[in-house]
This record gives sequence, structure tokens and C-alpha cells, in this order.
Amino acid sequence: MNLQETLKHYFGYDSLRSGQQELIDGILAGRDVLGIMPTGAGKSLCYQLPALMMESAGRGVTIVISPLISLMVDQVKALNQAGVHAAYINSTLTEGQIRKALEYAGQGRYTLMYVTPERLGTAQFLDFAGKASLAMVTVDEAHCISQWGQDFRPSYLEIADFLAKLPDRPVVSAFTATATERVKQDITASLHLQNPVTVVTGFDRPNLFFRVVNRKGGKETDNSILNYVKRHEDESGIIYCATKKNVDSVYALLLQYGIAAGRYHAGLSLEERKKNQDDFTYDRIRVMVATNAFGMGIDKSNVRWVIHYNLPKSIESFYQEIGRAGRDGMELSLIHI
Repeated sequence: MNLQETLKHYFGYDSLRSGQQELIDGILAGRDVLGIMPTGAGKSLCYQLPALMMESAGRGVTIVISPLISLMVDQVKALNQAGVHAAYINSTLTEGQIRKALEYAGQGRYTLMYVTPERLGTAQFLDFAGKASLAMVTVDEAHCISQWGQDFRPSYLEIADFLAKLPDRPVVSAFTATATERVKQDITASLHLQNPVTVVTGFDRPNLFFRVVNRKGGKETDNSILNYVKRHEDESGIIYCATKKNVDSVYALLLQYGIAAGRYHAGLSLEERKKNQDDFTYDRIRVMVATNAFGMGIDKSNVRWVIHYNLPKSIESFYQEIGRAGRDGMELSLIHI
């Protein structure tokens, strides 16, 4: 199948969006690429589609480095349902499952292999990567590589070492929703991108509506939140707080008034965070109260509103957090500050 036929067959699209064609053409021409595209602009397709094309041409498997276990699980599930052979390697698997997945990948059974950055330097993964035919290494949420980014993750700094240990350097692609010029430079330098095709499609989200509500705090702010949530009880939304204490307080307030809500912050157990995230993702609850630990990579298209109980720490964090609303492109996705 050619590119258009593959796009239609596996992903159901008749055409590519702005920026996607240039990035995909760059990858298929063997060029490194850097894509900076807003949430919902189709970054995943920019590496999944060429991965299929390269695998069918016998160029090997694509490794996707992702910081989020929940996101890679969701993406692998969706790819397999679409008929694309994909797997993941992360801490949720047993050693036996990891060995089997790497064995199958080495045999060419997978088009895409998702992996957390912490796994790259293990002897087991390096042995696989050194022997396998690798078409591409994709770095998702690439802003995590920069100390200037809002989600700096030290393990991302090890990606360059991993690439240097490969016997043959594959195409390297990197994607993020937000990157200042400094972060963009950090990504390019840290990954040693070689004359990359760079596409910045802009940051405007025209379907989002912004409103600033002045409140004195305390009961006035709480009542404002309660009234808003009750008026939009059939819609999914996120309330962001600056501290775990505020998350717990707002969460308790919503429960007190009979509003089915979840909470998410670093003080909760991994099991509770996962349950709450799944409940929100699959609409078992409509409201999530969270610190900025929640949200990166959340694949939920119908978040209709975001409320900031406290101001975010930076404009980059603000943009990331509002980006969780309106991913389906529908208008009047309300963002309250």
C-alpha cells in the first residue's frame, strides 16, 4: 500500500493535517525531524504512519520513547485494534513478559515498540537494540529532555547515550506540544538531531474560550466552583490546584455536595492514581481535581472545561494544562482561571 492507502486503511483518514505531511516526508526520506504541534494536532500519526511504511519496506521496527505508562498502554491497545502490531516495555510487565516481547520484536513481529526512558540503558534492552533492525527512534513528550521544560525528566538525558551505542543510527524524531526557543534548542542539541526537518504549526487553539473570574478566595471561590460544576454536571472537566492540600480540600468539598469526583497528586498511591485516572478517562467520574502531576498524555477528547484554582507556575504549564480541554475540536470548551 502507498502512503494514502495506508493512512486510510489503518487510521481511517482521507488526508493529512497541516504540518503532518512535511514531517512524514522528512522521516521517509531518512531525515531527523522535530515536530512542535498543539494538543490534538495529530503528533502520534507523524511517527506511526511512517513506522508502518518503513516496516513494510523491510527497514525494521520503530522504538517510541514515552514517559507515561498509561499513554503507551492506551496507544498500543488502539494500534493493535487497528491492525498495527505494537507492544510496550515498562515496569508493569514481569521479566518473563519483557523477554518475550523483546524476542518477538527481534523477530520482526512488531511495527512499533514503546518503552519508558528508564528501560533504555538496561543490558536486556541494549542487547535487543544492538541486534535488531531499527528504522526509527521516536521521542514523545520531547520537552522532558530539557531542564528548561516544565516536565524535566533526568532519564531523558540518557537517550543520547542509548543512540550512541547503536551499531547503526536510525532516523530520530522528536515531538512535543510546547517548546520555547530555549527548549527547542535543548531538544535538538541533547538528541544530536542532524539537520532536522523542524515544523512548528503554532500554538493557537481557536476552539478554546478563556474567562477570568475574580474571587477573593475561601468560600467565595469554593461557591463559584461548586456552582460552575453543578451547571456542567454532564461534562467532563479538570480543576487544577497548586498543592496537594488544596487538591484534597476541593475534592472533599465536591464529595460533600454529592459531586462524583476523583483526585490526583503525588501523595496518593500508584494504585489510587491509576484507578482515579481510569475512572476519569472512561467517564465513570466527570471531575478530576489534581496538581500538575496529572494530564500529560491523557488521551481524553471530551474534556469540556479546565478551572485553575491557583495560578500555574509558568505560562508553559498554563498552556499544557488548558491543552487537556477540547481535543475533539468542538467549540466552547471553557477554560476558567
